[in-house]
Amino acid sequence: MKISSIELEWLGHAAFKINFKGRSLYIDPYQIQDEAKADIILVTHSHYDHCSQQDIEKLAKDGTIVIATPDCQSKLARLKQKITIELIEPGKEFTINDIKIKAIEAYNPSKKFHPKSEEWVGYIIQCNGAIVYHAGDTDLIKEMSNLTGYGKRGNYFIALLPIGGTYTMNAEEASEAAALIKPTVAIPMHYGTIIGSASDAEKFVKLCEEKGISARILEKS
Repeated sequence: MKISSIELEWLGHAAFKINFKGRSLYIDPYQIQDEAKADIILVTHSHYDHCSQQDIEKLAKDGTIVIATPDCQSKLARLKQKITIELIEPGKEFTINDIKIKAIEAYNPSKKFHPKSEEWVGYIIQCNGAIVYHAGDTDLIKEMSNLTGYGKRGNYFIALLPIGGTYTMNAEEASEAAALIKPTVAIPMHYGTIIGSASDAEKFVKLCEEKGISARILEKS
């Protein structure tokens, strides 16, 4: 689906594909079907539904750049393809050709699933005139207040927010996050496979709209 100046596809759960200028970037590929080979793959953390060796191997080619947290290294080292691995942590940035990628904090303040000490991440991706925030597995955290400026600068700012609950924000909390960071459009993720349902996504959209935030559900590709 074309959003602003990029093609953005939801591949289910927390997996997305961004197409731009003939290149393909994937985030947290999981249970992927037939897709084009990846130029760049971003991984938020090592949990099996985000760092899936099988799915990354399906998408990788010689020369693919995989950006991931250090705990993903053992899985990535098993890939057959000759990939380039770049390790990431919150605050670290990469520029690959004309794509800017920055890691953002992602954690549970009071749950055991995603402790802040692991330094797992979400991503800010700036490409082709659009900014995409993939929140990773996170709750509503104080660091999200630092993201408000992306939308204020006149950018088309897309926020991909987990809404499934238990391991991440639920629909209500995710709508509060959207109201805090004020994207151009908020899109729900992390539902429909392991946890969360279509009704959660619909609830998220409704709550966002009540808060004056544009939100939409992407159909799974």
